[in-house]
Amino acid sequence: MRTVVTGAAGFIGSTLVDRLLAEGHHVVGVDNLSTGLAANLDRARRHAGARLSLHRLDIRAPQFGDIVTEAKPDVVFHLAAHVDLRASVTDPLHDAGCNVLGTINVLEACRRTGVERIVYAASGGSRYGAPSSLPVSEGVPADPLSPYAAAKFAGEVYLGCYAEMYGITPIRLALANVYGPRQSPYGEAGVIAVFASRLLAGQPVAVYGDGTATRDYVYVDDVVDAFARAGRAPAATRGLYNIGTGRQTATREVHRLISTALGQTAPPCYAPARTGEVQAIALDVSKAERELGWMPAVSLDAGIRRTIDWLRGVSKPATTALVEV
Repeated sequence: MRTVVTGAAGFIGSTLVDRLLAEGHHVVGVDNLSTGLAANLDRARRHAGARLSLHRLDIRAPQFGDIVTEAKPDVVFHLAAHVDLRASVTDPLHDAGCNVLGTINVLEACRRTGVERIVYAASGGSRYGAPSSLPVSEGVPADPLSPYAAAKFAGEVYLGCYAEMYGITPIRLALANVYGPRQSPYGEAGVIAVFASRLLAGQPVAVYGDGTATRDYVYVDDVVDAFARAGRAPAATRGLYNIGTGRQTATREVHRLISTALGQTAPPCYAPARTGEVQAIALDVSKAERELGWMPAVSLDAGIRRTIDWLRGVSKPATTALVEV
């Protein structure tokens, strides 16, 4: 199978590239390296040979269409995105440029090249807003409460338009809070990586709000398995699928689990809650189980241990001032 992966150097994207290569597929990776790291693909580049090519390019660039035309992929995995919620509030135009205009350019490239299958990384943690009951199913209407959530959902809407107009068969994977190796311990979305990195360095951690906000944490290898299954699904399989665990975990519980794994007892600091964030979310994944044959396999405890082991092996202790998460 020939594939294009946008956001190929990101922590999810690079893990997906590894999975696709391990399955014998050809991969054309695209990443502007604004947040992704070329080093994430070092091992893949050493071992994949001609089955992997990489392009440092923004998905909004006109040249992106030429890359897709040359690759003639069977599947485009669209993971490239601006994921900083706080930055989307302060600069919604930039966020929309990346997440809306970028997705349109990907779709246009697919239309011109005749690519039918697109697998899109949608936001499961923000698309539903503040649902009245949890875990939330795909049948609950979208209710984005931040510019980031609105832009990511707009991408879904455009996928629907192109499906109707041009016969594209998109699968939208609504991802819960993904964590695991290669996630930046200095980024916006990597709560577990940030907490673990700072605790490993013996530095304080700040929690936004009172620590009772809950998220659905899903391990990166499980998420990549969902992408792989979606990429090889029959053409009749399309639509929205939640990818999470169905379980809520409070932020202060995440801190406790990491502290316990490290044998530490220091409590976190607390900071004011952030604008645009939901209080609680968990995703019902029964549709993905029925139609994609997918279920999460890695427990939160096991995933945290794996993430800590990775941080110990590759990252230097954080030395900056207090980071609030």
